[in-house]
Amino acid sequence: MPPRLTTLTDEARLALDTLAGRAASLVSPSVRLGVTGLSRAGKTVFISALVHNLLNGGRLPLVEAIRSGRVSRVRLEPQPDDAVPRFQYEDHIHALVTDRIWPDSTRAISQLRITLDYESASGWGRLLSPGRLSIDIVDYPGEWLLDLPLLTQDYRTFSKNTAALAGGGIRAELARDWLALSATVDPEATAEEATARKLAEAFTGYLKACKSDERSLSTLPPGRFLMPGDLEGSPALTFAPLPALADGRPGKDSLHAMMERRYEAYKTHVVRPFFREHFARLDRQIVLVDALQAVNRGAEAVHDLERALGDVLACFRPGANSFLSSLLTRRIDRVVIAATKADHLHHESHPRLEALTRRLVERAIDRIGMSGAGIEVMALAAVRATREATVRHDGQDLPVIVGTPIAGETINGETFDGEKKTAIFPGDLPESPDSLFQALESIPEGDAPALFNFVRFRPPPLEETGGGLRLSVPHIRLDRALQYLIGDRLA
Repeated sequence: MPPRLTTLTDEARLALDTLAGRAASLVSPSVRLGVTGLSRAGKTVFISALVHNLLNGGRLPLVEAIRSGRVSRVRLEPQPDDAVPRFQYEDHIHALVTDRIWPDSTRAISQLRITLDYESASGWGRLLSPGRLSIDIVDYPGEWLLDLPLLTQDYRTFSKNTAALAGGGIRAELARDWLALSATVDPEATAEEATARKLAEAFTGYLKACKSDERSLSTLPPGRFLMPGDLEGSPALTFAPLPALADGRPGKDSLHAMMERRYEAYKTHVVRPFFREHFARLDRQIVLVDALQAVNRGAEAVHDLERALGDVLACFRPGANSFLSSLLTRRIDRVVIAATKADHLHHESHPRLEALTRRLVERAIDRIGMSGAGIEVMALAAVRATREATVRHDGQDLPVIVGTPIAGETINGETFDGEKKTAIFPGDLPESPDSLFQALESIPEGDAPALFNFVRFRPPPLEETGGGLRLSVPHIRLDRALQYLIGDRLA
């Protein structure tokens, strides 16, 4: 069973919000699609490419309503939530298409509404449906999602779990300074702001070291420590786990009591509003995963990604609603777990990337018992930056990928200028995910060789038709994801 994240007050507010939303949907049907993923998974690129393909008649053959010609018009509209920043689609797509650079990553929550006019596939549907569907895309950092389990933990449990995780494997070295500082303080001593600040800074430094490209660890709550925004320097972000206390309650003026109050304030003023106002209102969800980066960093990064995905899935309110229950309760009834950057591998390895990703989430799916919710696992590239080719090497044909490396990328001693194309052999994933896990486990931590040739490629130049019209950005399986997430709402 997933942990209970709401209070009775939360449930009452959510029920009223859902009832109001259902009433509005009778006149203006909509579906709220959550897009999230852990750092560097490509959330901004996914949304930009999805919208660009819809607006510009992109190649989306697996979206049945588009393939059959039932979609007559697609347009951007003002978003329904005036207090939420708009996803800056125009800026991001300009970076991708005109400048051929990757847009800035997600730093906060944002939203975008795209509306499709369509003809229902059934006669009854044409009579009863207004023939219009608005997709409200909600973009938010995956690190915020990893905060939701904190709602079920008190401060002592949070401290115990965080210290236990930091004490093992490669984290022990990364956490050394923070743990050493933490060991010098007395939790029952009188609280001092300077001590709290030093502990919080050391703890944040540990989390940043875990997130670095060199380590690529994923389980990093509290998420706002890495993305503080306008909360930077506030008491709600100036706390850290402390060593366990002896039996009994700490004094109200103690360091432990101060940290506990701030931890609870973080949950009250940061985590719970995000859950109540955004996450609990979602209908569909896609979680983007950079599985290849974790594999290249070794067994511990892969296990950490598996743990993070388990925490993510445990937060969902999965399951299909009956008609009556849907009036008061929203449940995420379709979820896509998407391994991104499929264009970094030859297509022959795409089924293996999907199998690896399915292996990472299968335990979590079994544990929470998705209760009727659909789960789809796929490998995709929202923007395909490479093309495939074959080269002859030592009498053998090798499958390669061809693209333009970002300026400064180095391959075999050659540094690229951002203009020259090159071909690389990316490497192959093994057929069995279990054999990959076993191979990673056999390599000493810190000595893991790169199994794949990861090169950062520039976005591709867009082709033009004979009339000078640019085509939409190329992709891999973006249409498959879209059909699964909203295809039934366009039936």
